Amino acid sequence: MTNLLFLGNLGTGEIIIIAIVVLLLFGGKKIPELMKGLGKGVKNFKDGVKGLEDDINLDDTDDKSKK
Repeated sequence: MTNLLFLGNLGTGEIIIIAIVVLLLFGGKKIPELMKGLGKGVKNFKDGVKGLEDDINLDDTDDKSKK
């Protein structure tokens, strides 16, 4: 089995306990807002990576055409 960074081996029971603690800390109304913000952050990150890859590919094409 693989280890999740520093968490070690997590079983179903531990994941359920963590979910309950998060629910108690943030409440039912705040969790969807947190997930929405997390989703937007992941989307922005993916867009940035794709833009960077496009720039690298464009540079490679320019270098080949100059030779």
